[in-house]
Amino acid sequence: MTLTATATATTATAPAPAPAGARPKTGTVEIRCPDGGWLAVCGPDDLTPGRGVAALLPDGSQAALFLDRAGRIHAIGNRDPFTGAQVLSRGLTGSAAGRPFVASPLLKQRFDLATGDCLDDPEVSVPSYGVRVRGPERKAAQGAGRAH
Repeated sequence: MTLTATATATTATAPAPAPAGARPKTGTVEIRCPDGGWLAVCGPDDLTPGRGVAALLPDGSQAALFLDRAGRIHAIGNRDPFTGAQVLSRGLTGSAAGRPFVASPLLKQRFDLATGDCLDDPEVSVPSYGVRVRGPERKAAQGAGRAH
């Protein structure tokens, strides 16, 4: 499933991180876009632990969102840098040394969901994006993200 949304530029202060496992049931999951704005993607209940969701960003690139088993939401680039295919949202999730990852469904390289670093080739990475859940009752930052 690919979700498309319209970017809205907002200025926000960094809210306190949500406790592990405390995923909000309501609100909107937003990704911090490369241009600095936030993009509304889906509701928290649209995410299932162990399964990814692809989102089309305003610049035409794609992000893959994941809900890990601890209840944290992550967003990394959806493009597998080894094949060029937009498939990371369809990968298998797991953890290694306490680091949640997704393994590409094609060649099985593993990408850290927090940083985008390839766990199998330190020279390769994908973008990671900041994620937050916004709602009328709660604002929770999930990750800062970083550009690649």
